[in-house]
Amino acid sequence: MLETVGFSAAETEVYRALVVAVTASAQELSATTGLDEETTGRLLGALEKTGLARGVEGEPGRFAANPPDMTLLPRLERRADDLEKARVAVSELMEAYRRSAWNRDAGDAIEIVTGAEALRQRLRQVQDSARHELLWFCRAQYVAMPSGTNQAEFDALARGVGYRVLYEQAFFDDSGSVDNVVRAVRAGEAARAVPALPLRMAIADRSVAICPLAPAGPAGNPRDVTTAVIRGSSLFEALLALFERYWEVGAPLRVTPEGQIGGTGLTADTASLTPEDQHLLSLMVAGITDESIAGQLGVSKRTVQRRIQGLMNLAGVATRMQLGWQAARRNWI
Repeated sequence: MLETVGFSAAETEVYRALVVAVTASAQELSATTGLDEETTGRLLGALEKTGLARGVEGEPGRFAANPPDMTLLPRLERRADDLEKARVAVSELMEAYRRSAWNRDAGDAIEIVTGAEALRQRLRQVQDSARHELLWFCRAQYVAMPSGTNQAEFDALARGVGYRVLYEQAFFDDSGSVDNVVRAVRAGEAARAVPALPLRMAIADRSVAICPLAPAGPAGNPRDVTTAVIRGSSLFEALLALFERYWEVGAPLRVTPEGQIGGTGLTADTASLTPEDQHLLSLMVAGITDESIAGQLGVSKRTVQRRIQGLMNLAGVATRMQLGWQAARRNWI
């Protein structure tokens, strides 16, 4: 009990017995504590030196306990002061440790790569070494790797590596982009589309993320492209969670046997819906602009808008968002 203020367990036991007895000799306390008389006498001498016990005047060999509040409380207060100083010192050491650990961990967790060629090389490396899965955010206006040039993806898909890719709406405005997505989906890529993405990103095997920091596309000097390579850290976990959140709300992109982004054919519920309508719906739900849809279908933008209005009338809805929801619910795409 008194070890925290510097007394041994044996000293504590002898002092406790002396408090109960009021006055006692070493022989009497020996019988009470079970310690031999010599040891008890030595402990009583130690207690006397520290002020917990005193000799009884006129009775040689007898001892009395000093009041605990006079002898122990001051020790406890001094110990509390010492503990508080130690706590402050530990807090200062922990703060210094956190600062140095952050600087060290930040250097280990984030690597900066400069230049478009260095980015292309790093993207090839992570795909060539991937064993399980690649996750991608594909924004419009490439930074280092134009659409359709990522041969490493097809090599990885052939090895059995999974690809989940999110495309933003503006991505499909580039010539040939839809054909490139169709080719990738046919090779095994799982693709979805969203209206917009917050950044460009590739995540390999849930262990490393590559994030080009350029706000726009390939304009400017390729040597000025800066990329963050991010490994295990809270930042990496946030990026992984960001991907999964966008993936949940993305519209799936499927490829028809004819090689178009679209659905799987007509059902009894869609007797008045043509394959061309399904193709148009799939493009619309993917967030592709009317102008780009018109280019894909080989019709005018006005025709696309007229056909979408007809589909809205068929579904009995007033907005394109409602049309997309009804199309998914009725398995039109």
